[in-house]
Amino acid sequence: MKAVIQKSNNITSSAKFKAESSLNLAESLNLRWQELCRRYLPVIPKNSIWRYSRLRRPADAQQGWKLHISATILTATAVFEAVAPFLKEQQAYYKAPISLKELRKINSGVYYDYTQIGKFITVYPQNDEQAVYFAQQLHRMTDRIPAPSVPYDLKFAPGSCVHYRYGSFRANEIKHSDGTCGMAMHDPQGNLIPDVRDSEKPYPDWVLNPFPVAQEKNAAQDSPLGNFKIFRALAQRGKGGVYQGVDLSSAAAPRLCLIKEGRKNGEVSWDGRDGYWRVEHEESVLKVLRAAGVDVPQIYSSFSSGKNYYLVTEFIAGENLHLFLRKRKRRMSIARAIKYAVELSEIMTRIHSAGWVWRDCKPSNLIVTGNGQLRPLDFEGACPVDQPDPVLWSTLTVKCPEIYKNLFKKSAMTADLYALGAMIYLLFEGELPAVTEDFIPKILRRNVPLEIVRLTAQLLDPRRAQCFKAEAVAQKLKNILKSIKN
Repeated sequence: MKAVIQKSNNITSSAKFKAESSLNLAESLNLRWQELCRRYLPVIPKNSIWRYSRLRRPADAQQGWKLHISATILTATAVFEAVAPFLKEQQAYYKAPISLKELRKINSGVYYDYTQIGKFITVYPQNDEQAVYFAQQLHRMTDRIPAPSVPYDLKFAPGSCVHYRYGSFRANEIKHSDGTCGMAMHDPQGNLIPDVRDSEKPYPDWVLNPFPVAQEKNAAQDSPLGNFKIFRALAQRGKGGVYQGVDLSSAAAPRLCLIKEGRKNGEVSWDGRDGYWRVEHEESVLKVLRAAGVDVPQIYSSFSSGKNYYLVTEFIAGENLHLFLRKRKRRMSIARAIKYAVELSEIMTRIHSAGWVWRDCKPSNLIVTGNGQLRPLDFEGACPVDQPDPVLWSTLTVKCPEIYKNLFKKSAMTADLYALGAMIYLLFEGELPAVTEDFIPKILRRNVPLEIVRLTAQLLDPRRAQCFKAEAVAQKLKNILKSIKN
């Protein structure tokens, strides 16, 4: 037990140091990126997230082999400095994001679609011969620089930053039979056909692949082997995937499991943490919390595969609190809502008593089991109580006004208490509160005890929430529930 705690504290202490020293690095890299953009990417279309090397010319190819050069926000300037002079000399037509902030959003796979991950620089060669030549040179210039894989693209070589696929170079659209529109390219007869960007084979059958066929393997699609079989993807983003699977290693009958994947170089943050680090960190946190009596998922196994890290846990049957509330035709009774608020406060109390702050308390991370109990999930962003992480994590806290964020950086426990207040508000109002710097929302539902309204308002004001402890919140709610029943 001591070894587990020590390992977890070591990981988090190191991460805290990196997080605090990353601010200057981020500022420096962003300034350098803007300088490079002014020199090599002068064309900026209105309302676009992209900058271009030059204007499109009538003689430019309409479709063909796209080259995608991948990079993290930490390696982007190094990659661009390596390839930009060559691309300029070749008068190549290419694009890159207007900022490293946009690159981070692209690499998350959340803001611009999962297929966009890793597409830092897109080069549009004029023909097959130029595509192969460019790929060879770009690979040589960027070899061994850490970068995420581009989903559904083919890598030019193992571990390469350079990926390729065939598609349209223009924003052509085709209307499908269901009325929706999608990207399109032309077939040999000149007909518009779908330009599918999430296919296992990233080029149509009528196109000959001029690249080395030995490399036709998409590393991003690799899946772990052994006794764990994936049969359904529950979520996919830059840092990794979450899958439902079957554990065949048990001496008893096969059992359902949850497989969490942390990708190397996936969704790298300014402090250097990636998907691999996040999942490995969560494993350490779950071990400590479970040993302390917190009803977090049981760990079945963990292992590395294809440079990624995998954590296998029990699959908790039920539905998350967001879906549970949304599917209800009627609101919960006041007593039942308070009961869930008590249960959530007790979960938070046990987490804090174990020496940790959750930092990701939200409806999608709480499972309502078949017997109506709440069980907490997802502890990638957790940090020790006495070691606040300067990098904000929770969706709820990230959306807060700046004055709140500054308080959360100083006290992660305050962020948890704010989230607790938001969840209590949700239980009674059916939606999360919209909080501004000068307005603390009040519960409007009739018959809600005044003590609940006051408590929620206090928790949603971080300046007052600092005076609370989760244990005291749980006791207040218990007393209110007891008075209702009597």
